[in-house]
Amino acid sequence: MPENHRHQVVIVGAGFGGLNAARALRRAPVDVTVINATNHHIFEPLLYQVAAGVLAPGEVAIPVREALRKQRNAKVLLGWATDVDPRSRTVTAAGPDGTRYEVPYDTLIVAAGATQSYFGHDEYGQWAPSLKTMDDALEVRARIFGAFEQAELADDPQDVQRWLTFAIVGAGPTGVEMAGQIAEIAHRSLPGRFRRIDPRRARVILIDAVDRVLPTFDPGLSERVLTKLRKIGVEVRLGDKVVDLDETGVKVESAQSTERIEAMTKIWAAGVAGTTLARRLAEAVGAETDRAGRILVGEDLTVPGHPEIFVLGEAMSLDNLPGVAQVAMQGGTYAGRTVARRLTAKSTAKPFSYFDKGNMAAVSRFYAIADIGPVRIGGVLGWLMWLAVHLYYLPLMRNRATVLLRWAVSFVGRGRSEAVISSQQILARQALRHAPGEHELAAPVPAQP
Repeated sequence: MPENHRHQVVIVGAGFGGLNAARALRRAPVDVTVINATNHHIFEPLLYQVAAGVLAPGEVAIPVREALRKQRNAKVLLGWATDVDPRSRTVTAAGPDGTRYEVPYDTLIVAAGATQSYFGHDEYGQWAPSLKTMDDALEVRARIFGAFEQAELADDPQDVQRWLTFAIVGAGPTGVEMAGQIAEIAHRSLPGRFRRIDPRRARVILIDAVDRVLPTFDPGLSERVLTKLRKIGVEVRLGDKVVDLDETGVKVESAQSTERIEAMTKIWAAGVAGTTLARRLAEAVGAETDRAGRILVGEDLTVPGHPEIFVLGEAMSLDNLPGVAQVAMQGGTYAGRTVARRLTAKSTAKPFSYFDKGNMAAVSRFYAIADIGPVRIGGVLGWLMWLAVHLYYLPLMRNRATVLLRWAVSFVGRGRSEAVISSQQILARQALRHAPGEHELAAPVPAQP
């Protein structure tokens, strides 16, 4: 290796883990290359509010190049990382036009997150989108507000009710928050805006096979959330397992019976799975994966036998750590500092130690819960804490100012600043509904002049 060779660090993914890893290397004698499938970093805890029409995409996302603009040793490449060759130490990626390119590395940091798991039924995805990307959020938003528009057009009472029924699968934070937002849209934001339908007749159904909502939270807080959800009009069905799902409804099975729920709008918020890249990396290096396909890593977040490969966040599995933002953020900082320490210091890095800062979830306006160590808070105080924490972690000051304004419009007032759905979104959904094959997307009909 030439004497003037700079250590090359390739980071796959610009989520919380990847971005924190890059920033931790800003003063290290390395060249950092960030490969990301989109040009933006998403503040994922608020993505559901884009789907609910509260916030605009630009308020929960920041261009990756802007996030790293002051870091002279970092560059950004747009593309999907598709493969890793640990022998030649190269990452293969595909650009937006499909052109493939290779990037060499001395250290690889995989922070590509995870995909939504449909538990072996990927066909559900066309009828029940998840909330993992900005495209997902905009699709869900179009489905929610589009459902009320379709109900206004329907003549058959059964069709009206089918359009006014919303089924959310998964009672974790995303499912609970999404159910709360749809209930508020139906009962608070939209009444009086339609002439043929009453949005308050909407059914919002939260479905999960678990025995309580928010199972990772304190049981007492879970019970309080359950009470609040029912108070704002959400039907909570615990112990019900989804056994089938199609365009017009979902079939659930309980210990006593099986029932079909007619619902045109379904949202999937249950389970995650490892990415294709994680699977290929595991095969290439002989690493083990857990049941979800996430790579089992060592105490220093590296793949066993490959100290030059770190795996972070939802892509890795270690000591049952949850797939939350804090794990990814702390893991990214740890990985970046470990690389810098290897190059500049004699001491070895200590094992990764996760500091649990607690969990928070917003159920509705003026009501959230905080589960922080021995502290259990719910209600308005929990909601104020939730607001403050999320504002603090937003990446840019301008985002904080505009988000505050949007929250005032939605929570103090009744409006939804981003309740707009485009004709292209409607056409895309129609094309999907009439797709020629199970996995084929028909081209949208061009707009007429």
